[in-house]
Amino acid sequence: MSSKSVLSVKNLSVSFSQYVKGLKQKIITPIGCLNIDLKAGEVHAVIGASGSGKSLLAHAVLGILPSNAICSGTMDYMGEPLTEKRIKQLRGKEIAFIPQSVNYLDPLMKVGKQIKIGLPKESASKTEAQLLQQYGLKQGDKERYPFELSGGMLRRILFATSVREGVKLVIADEPTPGIHPEALSAILNQLRAFADEGASVMLITHDIVSALSISDRVTVLREGEAIETVDVDCFHGKGEKLSHPYTKALWRSLPTNEFTLYQEVKLCH
Repeated sequence: MSSKSVLSVKNLSVSFSQYVKGLKQKIITPIGCLNIDLKAGEVHAVIGASGSGKSLLAHAVLGILPSNAICSGTMDYMGEPLTEKRIKQLRGKEIAFIPQSVNYLDPLMKVGKQIKIGLPKESASKTEAQLLQQYGLKQGDKERYPFELSGGMLRRILFATSVREGVKLVIADEPTPGIHPEALSAILNQLRAFADEGASVMLITHDIVSALSISDRVTVLREGEAIETVDVDCFHGKGEKLSHPYTKALWRSLPTNEFTLYQEVKLCH
C-alpha cells in the first residue's frame, strides 16, 4: 500500500428533500460529516449495517445521486478536486464502478457485446477474449445471454464490463452476495489483484469475513458517519485493538467469534 492518496472525502453530507403531507417538505440526512481516505495499492473495506450510508457514499463519489439529493463537503481525486465535470470524464475510465445488482446487465444483449462496449473497435475482439480468460470464463460464453449464466458468472461479467485498463479507483458495491464459494474466491482474488497492480479499491460489503481476508484497512459506518478506520490486523482476538464499541460489537458477533455479544454493545444505543 502506497502513502499516495487516490480519493479523499472530507465532511461529506448527503441530504434529501421529500414531500410529506401534501406540499410540506422534510429534509432527511442519511450521511452527515463523513470522512474517508483511500490510498493507492490498497483494498479499503467499508462495512456497516443496512442504511448506514455505504452505497450512498459510492454514489456521491461517482456523481450518480438522485436529483433531489443535496450534497456538501469536499472530494479530491489524485490531489485535485473531484468536480461534477471531472467525475463524468473519469467515470468508466480511471474510476470504475462494479454495481451491486447483476440487473445492470442488458438481458437482451449477449454478454460478449456488453463487454465490448466502450472498447476501441480495432482491439475490441482481442480485449474481449483476454477479459473472458482473465475472469475465468469460456470463450463461448460471449454468445450467451445473462439469463443463461450463473450468478457467479454474471458477477465476473460485471467486472469485465466495468473495469478497464488503466483504472486507478475501483468501487465495488456488494460484489459477493449469493454466490458459491469458488466464485466468491475468484471475485475476492480479482479485487485484491486490482490493488496489487496499484489501484485503490473501495469494497462496500456486509460480508465482514470476506472483506477482512483481502483488505488492508477497514472503515466502519454507522448512521452516516465513519466511526472508525483501522488496519485489518486490528480485527483479531476479542477486538482489543478496536476503539469504538460498535466496531467491537460487529467483530464479536461474527460466527467465528461464536456470535458473542459483550457489554459494550449497550453503549451503541
